[in-house]
Parts: sequence; C-alpha cells; structure tokens
Amino acid sequence: MKQIAAIILENDKGEILLYLRDNKPDIPFPNHWDLIGGHVEEGETPEEALLREVKEELDIDLTDYTFYKKYECLSGDAYENIKYIYSGKINLPIEEVTLLEGVRPQYFSKAEISNVRFANILKSIVMDYISDSSLKIES
Repeated sequence: MKQIAAIILENDKGEILLYLRDNKPDIPFPNHWDLIGGHVEEGETPEEALLREVKEELDIDLTDYTFYKKYECLSGDAYENIKYIYSGKINLPIEEVTLLEGVRPQYFSKAEISNVRFANILKSIVMDYISDSSLKIES
C-alpha cells in the first residue's frame, strides 16, 4: 500500500497553511486544497519523506514538528494508502512562503476549514486535528 507523509503547519494565530493544487485534469483532485507532503519513497521512513517533501515544496528545512496520527485510507482517495500526519509551526507571512509546487499557498483560520474544498479525505483529518487541539487547550 502506498504511504504518504504530510504536515499540518500552523502559525501563532492558529491559522493552518494549505496550498492549492494545480488545475490539471491528469492529476487527482485538481484545484483542491492540500497539505504539504507527498509519497514515501522506497527506502525512506515517513519522517524522512516529510522532511524531503517540505524542502521540495516550501524550500524549508523543517526542524520543529511532531507526529500526530496515522490514517489508513481505504476509500475516499485516489487509491488506498496510509497517511502519516505530522504537525508543526510556521510563522512566515504568506508573502514570504515560497511554494515550489502547486498554484498558491494560503492560511486558513480553523473556522474556515469546514468550508475548504480539500483533496481526498484531508478535511476529516484536519478537522480531527482541530478538535484534538481544542481538547488539549481545555485540559
């Protein structure tokens, strides 16, 4: 089964960084919002793939991140896969975010997330993260 490593990047305002996928009919979920990340290549760990993908997509050497959850995605995606989701901080103004793949980056408030047109099943994953984050704050 294919493996994906992706990260939920959040700034100090609690906004989540997403990027708009290219609008090409030959890619899965064109013109949808996505997390930074990608496929785990042969011989890589999910963590190594995450660091490589963040460098390839944002030109950032990621140092501050935490494993969040593993999701087995058997439906709702272009193909069955296992997603390794991480969380981390980013505090660059949007004008300073260098996106090397996709159309454009954008920060979304947690209140806006439910209205975002996500690729595959990422909306439910990000909503889980928001729900879990609010539980930690209340504890």
